[in-house]
Amino acid sequence: MSTLPKKLRLATVWLGGCSGCHMSFLDLDEFLIELVAKVDIVYGPLVDAKTFPENVDICLVEGAVTNVENLELARDIRINSKIVISFGDCAVTGNITSMRNRIPVKDLLTAVYHEAQAPIGAEALKVLPALLKKALPLHQAIKVDLFLPGCPPVPDRIATAVTALLNNQPVNLQPEMRTFG
Repeated sequence: MSTLPKKLRLATVWLGGCSGCHMSFLDLDEFLIELVAKVDIVYGPLVDAKTFPENVDICLVEGAVTNVENLELARDIRINSKIVISFGDCAVTGNITSMRNRIPVKDLLTAVYHEAQAPIGAEALKVLPALLKKALPLHQAIKVDLFLPGCPPVPDRIATAVTALLNNQPVNLQPEMRTFG
């Protein structure tokens, strides 16, 4: 009896962003069937895992690091992942998420939770994770191995990068696949 080859362990993470990168990941369509034959998806919005697992081979991280929970998770990702990919423009540059960086956190929270047309109130602040002073691109919080730009990255770009990694080859994105936005 032959043993099956070890499947790589793939994780996806959604930090401070819109989930558009994960939507683009789902738009891989038939490639997802090929992918599932080669990897075990061990963490992400489609997996019921409460803590980030150990021994992850490839981790796609969407979104900027915006709060203390994001920062802790990013550090866990780096410790437990062989390859960390900054997945989409928010993770690569901070993008839209970092637009709040010009507003002091206290002023931002006051405007959103107390002075808004339909204020949420102070109770919400008791359960929300503390915001960092600035929303950070992922590489400012942890070491990143690969940058996959796009808002969101188009499925072909994702498939090209993941396929190269699965084949233990360097990721060589063509110039048209290195664009932002």
